[in-house]
Amino acid sequence: MLEPLYTADEMRSAEAGHDVDGLMARAGRVVAEEAMRRFPEARRFVAVCGKGANGGDGRIAVDVIAAAGREAVVSDGVEGADVILDALFGTGFHGEPRDDAAHKVEAINGAGVPVVSVDLPSGVDASTGEVAGACVDATVTVTMHGRKVGLEVAPGRFHAGAVVVADIGLDQAETEHGLVTAEILREVPRKRADQNKYTAGTVLVVGGSRGLTGAPSLAAEAAFRADAGYVAVAVPASTLPVFEQRLLEAVKLACPEDDGRISPRAVEPIAEFAQKAGAVALGPGLGRGDGPHEVVARLLAELDVPIVVDADGLFGLEPFERKGPTVLTPHEGELARLLGEESSWVAAHRLEAVRRATERFGCVCLLKGVDTLVASPGEGVWVSSLGTPALATAGSGDVLTGIVAAFLAKGLEPRLAAAAAATAHQLASREIPQRGAVASDLIGALPAVLEG
Repeated sequence: MLEPLYTADEMRSAEAGHDVDGLMARAGRVVAEEAMRRFPEARRFVAVCGKGANGGDGRIAVDVIAAAGREAVVSDGVEGADVILDALFGTGFHGEPRDDAAHKVEAINGAGVPVVSVDLPSGVDASTGEVAGACVDATVTVTMHGRKVGLEVAPGRFHAGAVVVADIGLDQAETEHGLVTAEILREVPRKRADQNKYTAGTVLVVGGSRGLTGAPSLAAEAAFRADAGYVAVAVPASTLPVFEQRLLEAVKLACPEDDGRISPRAVEPIAEFAQKAGAVALGPGLGRGDGPHEVVARLLAELDVPIVVDADGLFGLEPFERKGPTVLTPHEGELARLLGEESSWVAAHRLEAVRRATERFGCVCLLKGVDTLVASPGEGVWVSSLGTPALATAGSGDVLTGIVAAFLAKGLEPRLAAAAAATAHQLASREIPQRGAVASDLIGALPAVLEG
């Protein structure tokens, strides 16, 4: 279900007590072998090496390549290289490279040839994925023992290229953070013979302002396809004809409205209906303004059932107290507003941002992205990165919200529900056209993904 993701400190602990020279010899050899295997036509390899152990790995790799009959040198000058070995910085690096090192990084990136990074691209913080300055753009990264956090969390992951994990003889250890695998979907309960449509998972979607009816429709359909047994939508009364046409299987709750948006007067009937639900999806197409803001605040305060809050439900959200499980599912812009930061800051500090949100709101936070991050108070972060660029389409987030709600309704605890939903969502993206796909394509792919 989870693969370990190592921080710099965890790697130091894993290496403690082992013969350093032996570890370097094995590391250098696997780098050399991978470089020669990947680029069999390359004749000249140039290693740009730092002064630490990472540089030592690079120097050993040069010796191995030279012994195999190819030209290999250690040099800061990369002219004439067919392949460059990046061995400037290792897992202990953090911050911004000094000017001389930054110039070497720029030369590596400007050479126009494949780059093999040793352990991680120079310039990436192994423990966070942050990139504070110049950073190598690797073609492939050969990382020792296990994946590092910085290879999976953006922006570091965007510099890593293909990642190869090399066994150098260390024992696996528990890590604070983990990489989610497809095995997590085995944790999602299947419908049993003794269940009916209600006990198999009941979801209520609250949203759907005039002009924004697509979002709750996608969430509702996704909840069904994520194996919920019963789904209802609470929507403004004037939009009911749209939902009657759009959603065949879902039950509709017509709500009092103000200017096409759900009114605070609807809170009481929604809360009464929600008492029968296993989970509530709050926010898709809800609209913004004082009225929707009050609806969100009151439902969070008055309901004890699990709630996933997304989209307009996150707008202007303030810290709250509630007994029931809660999952927030922001993208970078939404999380930036929740934290009072710029979206560019969130993009550059994704791990820190999602943990700050979790502590501020006291609940699970799922930060969307190619490296979807799932954080829970006082626990490590789970990274789910199994998707494709096809997820970059309008409505994709609404589909994810519906899946989270369905898994919550099936009784999964919130961190597991969020991570499993992200995994199902991402695996569905592999089953649809990679060009021209729309969010509803994801919905159709969900049953096959859940069947495995």
